[in-house]
Amino acid sequence: MSLKIERGLFKFDFIDYHAVLCIPVDADTKEIRKRYLQIARRLHPDSSASASPEEKQLASELLSKLVNPAYEKLSSDKARTEYMVVLSQMGKRLVQKSASVDLSSDPARQLAGAPNVEQFYRSAIAKISETQYENLSHALKIIAYVSELNLVYLMRTAGKKFTSAAAPSATPKSNTAKTAGNTQSSTPQASTTKEDTNVAQYLRRAQELMSKNQFAQARVELQDAIKLAPHNSRCHSLIGVVYLKQNQTTMAKVHFDRALQLDPNDTEASEGKRKIEQFLGQKSGTTKPAASSSAGTKPSDKSGGSGLFGGLFGGKKK
Repeated sequence: MSLKIERGLFKFDFIDYHAVLCIPVDADTKEIRKRYLQIARRLHPDSSASASPEEKQLASELLSKLVNPAYEKLSSDKARTEYMVVLSQMGKRLVQKSASVDLSSDPARQLAGAPNVEQFYRSAIAKISETQYENLSHALKIIAYVSELNLVYLMRTAGKKFTSAAAPSATPKSNTAKTAGNTQSSTPQASTTKEDTNVAQYLRRAQELMSKNQFAQARVELQDAIKLAPHNSRCHSLIGVVYLKQNQTTMAKVHFDRALQLDPNDTEASEGKRKIEQFLGQKSGTTKPAASSSAGTKPSDKSGGSGLFGGLFGGKKK
């Protein structure tokens, strides 16, 4: 029997190990191991003595080709960390292609519109896990359903809530001899270091693209960087420059303002914001607010004011 799955994340040439085990994408090592043991007992030859030869063969293939590899990947700290980075990036890429994502299962469609994403997602995963491998002939179809749930969850959270969720559970295990205080202080430091490294790589690639006037590609890199580090002023100031280069003053000002909120000394954001204000002032035909005091300039000032606030913060609804 072919074990090929072509729905959910599998459709994008990605092996969804969380779907194979039917666990949330931010499951910790304890939850991963507990779920694996449940499935392994179900699929073990000793547990299916009364099953037909075909069922035994299918159980063996599911265990050896899907379940065991999934556990090996997710139970290894290093392998899981690398996998989670790829998973996070995939979720953010899919957001940009949301119009082309096709959902075939009702739970995934419901999750796409559910107001409480976390609650619905976890409840759906828990319910499906109860019977995932009960009927082995339906196992692949159920894995596909779970993968569609994971796909929607990744898109709706944009990778923000689980990129480092799996790591903390592994830290106490490797630091059992340390005090609780030392354990708590070491985990964020390791996580922050890795996050900073990833963000630095995005910034470097973005700057290289900007130097080649490839602003669309640079913007994608910076959007990914902001999703990993939403409070990094450098990310916001750089993407503000990109938007300014693309004549998108609305988005440029939003990010320059955010950069200055995070770091009032960000010179690039200050200069970018000054350029926008200068441009908008010239566009409205006024250089100083005092010019509005003359009766002859009131109509143009009103128009200019509308352009400033309407343009920067949405203006007319599309």
